Amino acid sequence: MASERRNDKALAVTLRQRAPIPLDVNFTCNAGELLAIVGPSGGGKSTILRAIAGLVTPSSGRIECNGKTWLDTETGINLAAHHRSTGFVFQSFALFPHMSARANVEEALPVEASLKERRRIAEELLARVHLAGLEERKPSELSGGQQQRVAVARALAREPNVILLDEPFSAVDEATRKKLQSELLTLRQTLNVPILLVTHSLEEATLLADNICLVHHGKSLQSGPTQTVLNNPASSQAARLIGHRNIFGGEIVAQLPEAQKTMISWAGHRVEADYQPDFTTGSQIMWLVPQSGVILHQRVRPSKGERENPIAGEVIECLKAGDNTRIALCVSGETDPLALSVPTHVAERNSIRIGETIQVSLLAKAIHILPD
Repeated sequence: MASERRNDKALAVTLRQRAPIPLDVNFTCNAGELLAIVGPSGGGKSTILRAIAGLVTPSSGRIECNGKTWLDTETGINLAAHHRSTGFVFQSFALFPHMSARANVEEALPVEASLKERRRIAEELLARVHLAGLEERKPSELSGGQQQRVAVARALAREPNVILLDEPFSAVDEATRKKLQSELLTLRQTLNVPILLVTHSLEEATLLADNICLVHHGKSLQSGPTQTVLNNPASSQAARLIGHRNIFGGEIVAQLPEAQKTMISWAGHRVEADYQPDFTTGSQIMWLVPQSGVILHQRVRPSKGERENPIAGEVIECLKAGDNTRIALCVSGETDPLALSVPTHVAERNSIRIGETIQVSLLAKAIHILPD
């Protein structure tokens, strides 16, 4: 994508209300970018999209798109939905069942266009989403993936200022989902508008999004570049929402700027992390280490790298999951288990079983410190 697409702030959203669905969100999305709004079901994600589209009005908020104010509750500005020019792909697709695919797309085109022009544009849009030759089929004659493509073509017909995708892949099978995700990646290269995707799948967000906004109970916990948010959650709540298991309490016992190290006291251990200067000595903190940062010691052939934050624990969980085995350790002095995953052949070679005591290393570069 052209770099200039990234420079203009195209969409800015602030929404707040206590009822009927609590909201406290604040995020931006640039033209040409895809922002994934991620969180568990029932957390207000779809309501956020509906508020942007003008289908619901929050108690308090402001929405700007391309320099134009769509909503400002303080000054009483609240543009009607048809004046906001959003392309909305609903979770249920919301196609007219009695209309053909082409007629569904034509319905979204400006009324001033001639019948001939409307037909031409609709057929071009359907071809763009790989539905050439299926223009006359009604929704009941199309597969779920094909219906989703019609919904996308209809959204594009509005020449929208923003595209809103509300869990658009949830109603299709896994193989179709992957194909549609790939098509979206290709299609978005040609779009110079902000794209918002609501999903509860971090895997989907990681695959598709430039940025993500974590939403829990209607509140945005953190937003930013996808890998930054996943690797550096701003709070323990955000870390748990992302799916991190290894989140523990501790205390900063030393800051060593010369050595570029931060020392943490945890469960009777002194844990070394890469230097994180935002925390003062004596601070009570939370810290996490992703499972990829927990390295199993070979029981028959130790290596020099095992001197890095060595930790011993009793195996309390050992579950084969295909090619990988999930392991949980009980570490003396800590109530929460330490989790890691290793290839199954490694677990078997090292005779990993429940009740065994094994050692692991916690990689200093992988440890991330959070405010308590």
